[in-house]
Amino acid sequence: MGNVIKLFLLFLLATVCHWAFALGLGYLGLQVNLMLAFALAFCTVLRPAFGYPTAFLCGLFLDFFGTKVFGNNACTFTVATFIMYQIMPRFDFEGVLPQVLTVFLLTCFTGFLNAWLVWEFSSSILWPGFGSIFGGALISALFAPVAFWLVSRTLGSGPMCQSQQHASF
Repeated sequence: MGNVIKLFLLFLLATVCHWAFALGLGYLGLQVNLMLAFALAFCTVLRPAFGYPTAFLCGLFLDFFGTKVFGNNACTFTVATFIMYQIMPRFDFEGVLPQVLTVFLLTCFTGFLNAWLVWEFSSSILWPGFGSIFGGALISALFAPVAFWLVSRTLGSGPMCQSQQHASF
């Protein structure tokens, strides 16, 4: 029960960080997605049975406040989580470089996937531009070590978590 409360508090912190950065950097036209950085950090600590629903709910939460196709973020977060769980055995996410590169690449990927899904399902183009996607991905990637550290230190171990091999930073 304690890990569920900690997970909920981390979700609230991720929400606050996401909206603060999105509002603060929105005037520059950057598409910052710190909620995705936290969702990917959850993957490194939580077992897949808990990581997938957490990432899905993070995306769904953004969909409730978004103006795009409903379910867009939930879908892209779930796909990004799948990719994250596939690459986790191959990389050491205790280091900062894999955290930064993974968040940067998956944020870019979800930005393109979001644009494609909007085009596919609404027959309209909502293209933020390469600068917005790459700039926002860079900001999210630079914030990634903080998100990974917070998630690892807060959730660390418990019945929802993977082995300490992946959870300790």
